[in-house]
Amino acid sequence: MSLFRKKTLSVLLAQAADSEKGLKRTLGVWSLIALGIGAIIGAGLFVRTAAAAGEHAGPAVTISFIVAAVGCAFAGLCYAEFASIIPIAGSAYTYAYATMGELIAWIIGWALILEYALGAATVSISWSEYLNNLIGNRIPYEWCHSPLQSALDANQVMHHGIINIPALVILLALTLLLIKGMRESAVVNGIIVFIKVAIVLVFIFLGWQFMKAGNHIPYVIPADAKPALKPDGTEYSYLPFLNHGWGGILRGAAVVFFAFIGFDAVSTAAQEAKNPKKDMPMGILGSLAICTVLYILFSFVLTGVAPYTDFIKAGKEASVAYAIQAYMPHYGWLGTLVTIAILMGFSSVILVMLMGQSRVFYTMSSDGLLPKAFSDLHPKFRTPYKSNLILFVFVGLFAAFLPESVAGDLTSIGTLLAFVLVCLGVIILRKRDPGLVRPFKTPLVPLVPILGIIVCSAMIISLWGATLLSAFIWMIVGLFIYFGYSRFHSKLKG
Repeated sequence: MSLFRKKTLSVLLAQAADSEKGLKRTLGVWSLIALGIGAIIGAGLFVRTAAAAGEHAGPAVTISFIVAAVGCAFAGLCYAEFASIIPIAGSAYTYAYATMGELIAWIIGWALILEYALGAATVSISWSEYLNNLIGNRIPYEWCHSPLQSALDANQVMHHGIINIPALVILLALTLLLIKGMRESAVVNGIIVFIKVAIVLVFIFLGWQFMKAGNHIPYVIPADAKPALKPDGTEYSYLPFLNHGWGGILRGAAVVFFAFIGFDAVSTAAQEAKNPKKDMPMGILGSLAICTVLYILFSFVLTGVAPYTDFIKAGKEASVAYAIQAYMPHYGWLGTLVTIAILMGFSSVILVMLMGQSRVFYTMSSDGLLPKAFSDLHPKFRTPYKSNLILFVFVGLFAAFLPESVAGDLTSIGTLLAFVLVCLGVIILRKRDPGLVRPFKTPLVPLVPILGIIVCSAMIISLWGATLLSAFIWMIVGLFIYFGYSRFHSKLKG
């Protein structure tokens, strides 16, 4: 029984053509682009920008975004080729199944849980925090924090978290929306994307008037830059190699790289696209291009309105609202809108993450690698409702009872591993089946995929040791499940 048995392209294409029994094809190219934007523009735009600028790149964070975008583009071009050839749900899991075999496909599917499921949990916790800030902290600490968290209030009374109810509420609401149907989910996501992009554009337009040329000089942080003051009164030095010059720009690129994660979620909706061979590449690359432009403009204006050193002292999460309140007089209302945009951004990210994971589960279950419940479709809505409900319980446990820091960079490990294997898969499929009809072709193969592998592997290596250890343990658990269940229930076992 081979561990590397492959699912043939003929079987995959037949599965994609069988739309009567499967998922509804309701998504056009603009819905797919909106899904990508919905997943990409979230905490990254409002949090990662200030962190990278304040700690490493300064105003040259715009260059960091360009470097990160180029790295993502390598993987995006490879995703686009696969999505046009194999237009079914499953994303990198399906692509690996067709090119590298079942065991590698299982590893990718298991890794995608880190990206989508834990990503949704992490963002829902942030959503809870920002909602409470918006309404003046009216939700008691006990009911919006993990049992592992505690804090002193203004009267020096210690409060201990019990359960994060707002995080559960947003997860349940979006889960029910996904069960109702992909068309309805796409409409809601489209509205959210329109609102948050509009507010981002308003900030760019209004903030442009408050930019000071001196804040962009020098554009790249020099080695002898004056230390910045941290909230605890100590100094933050720019002397280390990764805190100034091109070293700082490259380190900044590593920080903002994760702000781009999400465009790959578009590929999980391939089986619900009306014209996947044409629309999937446009959805993947279109959303990536639009977000890159917005990121560069936003970071240019933000570092022009406020000195980059302010983002060390003012804190990273509230940096945009801080810049508006401190340097844009009479525009306090915009700070409130930015907070609303962050909530909108978080909501659409959670929606797309939950959608992506349920579609990966759906495909893995259809292949026999997971129990049948994950691929059962609702008799009326034709959505994987059992998978959505099981996923809600799984993600909800993380969101309700763990602090945001626990999930950490594990969401990124799954993504980067998927990127590496998709790039490798393009090279393998080009050599194995050069005559295959490819509606979209990745240019400069094998150069582009190799560059994608190098960039993404470097990002994986740069993550903290504890994160890599946690990911390794997660993979060991996944392998136990594969060898104990999936290998013997696979539809390819014969």
